[in-house]
Amino acid sequence: MKKTIYLVPVNPGCGLTTVALGMVRAFDQLGVRVAFFKPLVQQVSDDPSAEKSTHFIRTTTQLQPATPISLERAERLVTAHQFDRLMNEVITAFHQSTGDAEVVIVEGLVPTRQPSLDWNVELVQILSAEVVLVASVADSTSERLGHDLETVANPYGGLQNERVMGCILNRVQVQSGETPDAVRARYATELALKRHAKFAIIGCIPDHPELSYCRTSDIASHLGAEIVHAGEIDERRVKQISLLARRVPHMFYTFRPGAILVTPADRDDVIIAIAMAALNGTPIAGLVLTGETPIEESVKTFCMPGFATGLPVLWIPKSSYETATALNAMSQEIPSDDTPRIRSAMEFAANYLDDQWLLAHRSSDAEPRMSPAAFCYQLTERAKAANRRILLPEGDEPRTIKAAAICQQRGIARCALMGNPDEIRRVAQSLGVELPPGLEIVDVQSLRDQYVQPLVEMRKNKGLAPQAAADQLTDNVVLGTVMLALGEADGLVSGAVHSTANTIRPALQLIKAKPGTSLVSSVFFMCLTDQVVVYGDCAVVADPDARALADIAIQSAESAKQFGIPPRVALISYSTGTSGSGVDVDKVREATRIAQELRPDLLIDGPLQYDAASTMDVARTKAPDSPVAGKATVFVFPDLNTGNTTYKAVQRSANVVSIGPMLQGLKRPVNDLSRGALIDDIVYTIALTAIQSTQT
Repeated sequence: MKKTIYLVPVNPGCGLTTVALGMVRAFDQLGVRVAFFKPLVQQVSDDPSAEKSTHFIRTTTQLQPATPISLERAERLVTAHQFDRLMNEVITAFHQSTGDAEVVIVEGLVPTRQPSLDWNVELVQILSAEVVLVASVADSTSERLGHDLETVANPYGGLQNERVMGCILNRVQVQSGETPDAVRARYATELALKRHAKFAIIGCIPDHPELSYCRTSDIASHLGAEIVHAGEIDERRVKQISLLARRVPHMFYTFRPGAILVTPADRDDVIIAIAMAALNGTPIAGLVLTGETPIEESVKTFCMPGFATGLPVLWIPKSSYETATALNAMSQEIPSDDTPRIRSAMEFAANYLDDQWLLAHRSSDAEPRMSPAAFCYQLTERAKAANRRILLPEGDEPRTIKAAAICQQRGIARCALMGNPDEIRRVAQSLGVELPPGLEIVDVQSLRDQYVQPLVEMRKNKGLAPQAAADQLTDNVVLGTVMLALGEADGLVSGAVHSTANTIRPALQLIKAKPGTSLVSSVFFMCLTDQVVVYGDCAVVADPDARALADIAIQSAESAKQFGIPPRVALISYSTGTSGSGVDVDKVREATRIAQELRPDLLIDGPLQYDAASTMDVARTKAPDSPVAGKATVFVFPDLNTGNTTYKAVQRSANVVSIGPMLQGLKRPVNDLSRGALIDDIVYTIALTAIQSTQT
């Protein structure tokens, strides 16, 4: 039986939507089948996306909740004595929205001044829901907040009632070094809540400045500005706003990453200085030119190389003072099309909710599942517990620097950026990235000589001379691989700017395969709609024979098991079972036989066509007796051409997140990145590598 949790706001500005979405995310991360429902909406616009909660859920998850009923219509039905009709519509929409979910998060309504009735109380009763209060701590004393919690809980039986399960506090103040558990305990004491034994503080969510960073395009829309040069107007985020009216030397401190700089369009000196700053690599969020006269064409042409770095330039025919005033009055609400920002807000809120409480309030007869969110969450949590040192040879690459900073801040791994320390710090500063304490920078120039002899020894069978070894060590990937082989680190991640061959070749030469392993292969973790599956091999072994293909199948099954995915292995071919023949399908059939003989404990079947392996309806027809067909979690492709093509087709056409390739079979973990890798891809690959190192 599904649990229904109804979120009731305690005070204005409590961040109800962010908390609701964060709670959905938190349950999903824990592998709980969760749904979202908003029964009524206080609509303020004819634009459907103005009801942002449902809109954001639809755009950031696979859930498709029903469209809420407008409060205006609900009140008309009540006035017309059709309350039962209204409640039937609510219940119908509830069932449409929730399906087979174990837990349903219901977002309540913010109270109006003169409501016809207390909608939240009515809906809690109709939906047989349990109540969680949501309150903002900002601008409120402990005494006042405690009183507000008591007052709002009274219609539901008070804080002592079993139906009122607890509260989530938003915008809390966190003291230095204080853990989330300690914060919850402190607020429980301050609010005198410990006397209510069953009433829990489920989460304490602190303020996070980055969640308020809008895009430069939002600034342009708010001002109604003319776009002189778009640049990266949809990507750059605004951290601060500065009005420039002084001499240029006195304004250099404002030329920072993420700054919106407002200056009159006739201040040619300021405009040129900002263009020079952009040329020097400072990602200023945008230049807003003011005044009745736009920028002179000659100045624009002269500054275009600076603008071409991605600097957005806007013009508004108002004074700088009027423009700055309008910017200060800009709403902090997240626009309906800013998906990255709402995802960050959901993730942030989810991280401050009590996992143990959430798991204790799932449906009691439910089994865990490996959703994409649960997979990524478990990756980072297991990596934190491993506490491994991971080498990053591309230490001055911008995405790698950002990923390393994130991993260090979140405790995912002890990252070591390899390169020239001055260059690494310069790039970080130009990106506006603050390198956190403990993030290691390895000065490669001072280290190379001490690894010449170890490399000569490792390659003595190939007759490597000292000078040749010194030449090879000028490559940071080779240097890092030697360090890894000597046990000075736990793993290595590269490939953001290097080819797969450049990353893998040193590992094959110096790390070598595990004992008993005949080859090194790879897998991708494909985050599909509602589950994570494994694809192998899509990156390393070009054309495996039957024995090699069997090894890849077994390695891929072990990798799936290692990361919490129950292995059901399908060897893919253009034919299912005995329906086809030919050299290619015969190879897959023989590989299946070998793999089954070597590992009778694993569920392995083949040859299977992709649809027979993945879709139950097809499996019933094509392979009704197969223990794998229709529910495969590991897909092993017959060759690199098929595997790489399939993974890219699925990734791009279905907008699927793919994590990898993860190399399998090495003595120590080395992992490759796609050269188009996003920052999150690098973070998760670092986490994968850290976890792998615990198994070698």
